Amino acid sequence: MEIKSLFNCKTALKRMASPLLVGVAAVAFQGVAYAHYPVIVSATASCSNGAAVINYTVGSWQTGTLAGSNNAIEVLFNGSPVDSEALNPPSDQFSGTMPAPLFVSTVVVDAYAADAWDDGYAGGESSDDPTTVTIPTNCSTGIGRFTGGGKDVGADGVTITKGFEVDCDLKQPSNNLEINWTGGNHFHMENFYSAVCTLQGNPNPPKAPVNTIVGMGTGRYDGVEGYTVVFELQDNGEPGTNDKTSFLIYETANPSNVVLNLPLSVITSGNIQAHVDQQ
Repeated sequence: MEIKSLFNCKTALKRMASPLLVGVAAVAFQGVAYAHYPVIVSATASCSNGAAVINYTVGSWQTGTLAGSNNAIEVLFNGSPVDSEALNPPSDQFSGTMPAPLFVSTVVVDAYAADAWDDGYAGGESSDDPTTVTIPTNCSTGIGRFTGGGKDVGADGVTITKGFEVDCDLKQPSNNLEINWTGGNHFHMENFYSAVCTLQGNPNPPKAPVNTIVGMGTGRYDGVEGYTVVFELQDNGEPGTNDKTSFLIYETANPSNVVLNLPLSVITSGNIQAHVDQQ
């Protein structure tokens, strides 16, 4: 009778201990998994040369040993990779600065372990502590304007002609952009919503405070409302043979419907001219 009671008691204790041990093991495993996550030590947004940039530092859970090292940590802005570096001892951290995405007010900065950790822990893990930064809105100089026109020929053979006068502060009533391309297609910008102007090269002559504008607006494509244009214009000095343009036009309600995509490239003919802003 005593032996049977003792057996029942041990059985009961074992049943009680099993879920407890499982729970302890689960907590321990979570602790190990958490320890291996890359950590966003800091992320800030600031202005640099007239444009918004994001400064970030990524650090390991453990420094000075191979256990905290990793061959491939990707940095992501709003889910899009912008940098990939390694965590190596003794610091097991790295820092960087990248341009902020255009036309957004906030950016989520995160890190992703694309490679397995050197101590054998599997890759494919994101930080559990992403950082959200607010993008400054006063970086652009706002004291320049761009005029010009000419022709571009894309890699696909599409011929594009354009004419424009756009102002960095958006205030000039003469803001306009006309684009025509192969097949009788055309786009007319009706609303100019955003511009970032910077000095990244020498626009002289004439002397100007900016040489690059990245802008966004909406307008009519082949006479139909509801299309967005994102463009970049670069004035790299005279006679204009090194000036560059890019154009992306898509249906505003369906961004996957792209009707024109010219990556940034040297213009085929014409000129892009930066000017001091009209007062």
